[in-house]
Amino acid sequence: MQYRTLGKTGLQVSELGFGSLFTSTLGPGFADSHQAVHKALDLGINFFDTAPAYADSEEVLGKILADVKAPLILCTKLGGRPQPFDARNPKQLKESFEKSLRQLHRDVIDVLFIHEPDRPLQYDWWSDPESVHGPVIDFLDELKKAGTIRFTGLGGTTCAEMAHGIRSNRFDVVLTAFNYSALFREAVHEVLPAARERRMGIVLGSILQQGALGRRYDDVVRQKPAWLSQARQQQLLAFYRFLDELGMSIVELCLRFAISNRDAGAVLIGPKTARQVADSVAAVAKGPLPAEVSEKLDQIAALVPYRPFEEPMILPLGKPKEYWGPGLANLGAGVKVGKLPAHA
Repeated sequence: MQYRTLGKTGLQVSELGFGSLFTSTLGPGFADSHQAVHKALDLGINFFDTAPAYADSEEVLGKILADVKAPLILCTKLGGRPQPFDARNPKQLKESFEKSLRQLHRDVIDVLFIHEPDRPLQYDWWSDPESVHGPVIDFLDELKKAGTIRFTGLGGTTCAEMAHGIRSNRFDVVLTAFNYSALFREAVHEVLPAARERRMGIVLGSILQQGALGRRYDDVVRQKPAWLSQARQQQLLAFYRFLDELGMSIVELCLRFAISNRDAGAVLIGPKTARQVADSVAAVAKGPLPAEVSEKLDQIAALVPYRPFEEPMILPLGKPKEYWGPGLANLGAGVKVGKLPAHA
């Protein structure tokens, strides 16, 4: 396992990090999660990321790591707890963080992220969005001064709004998800340059697009679900042809693409099993992609430089007939039929 410096934090992190979404009731079960985490530790992964919004991930991960003596870098987030969650309620912020400490069996959290400060209708963090300020900023400053967190971070999925948050100079680390992968490059325009200019630590999340790039869907793509644009269809088919030419698996190509970005500190995987951990580590052990492969991949990615309007954040290629959009499916949490927001 190779290690990198996480920006100005100075933390030495494994180039593969363990994303713990499925180390929870969303995954295959405690035994599999226990094996996956310990396989990661055995193979040199020292960076673990979780969140209150990931079902019971904090609790499960905390139980698994409770007796681990090796030094770890552990990250969690604020957001989504307690319910109903008021992102500008200092009492709730304190309650959520103290519960994170208890569940993770930690006295100090290495990086505490604000979870999705950017996605519309998700969490209303800011009293003043332009200056990127709200009670959460004061709370993070207090925790950092007290030494109960080492560094602060932003974890989100958009581009312009995340870049705006980065430019506030209030944060040490950015976790950007769903917008930097082999085929999706929106983060290269503003998010990554803004973070690089400020020497922020960069963590890449969802580089397999929550499974859309975790396996091939040749037949589904050829049949073209109604929500799938022609441009994305042709891009995916070109991508699959390129994989055939290389004789490389889709997961290996995507992982090696991500670690090819030298600005990234850690690239998160979201494994469900120890086998997935081992396969991921074996893939990145082959190193960054050769220049000629990266150049061809850049050409394929450029076929769809921005997401088409109808396209959901997580491509439902595994369930191609269950999504029609954008409509209510993309409006966000808390919106119900018959109760559209005023701007709808």
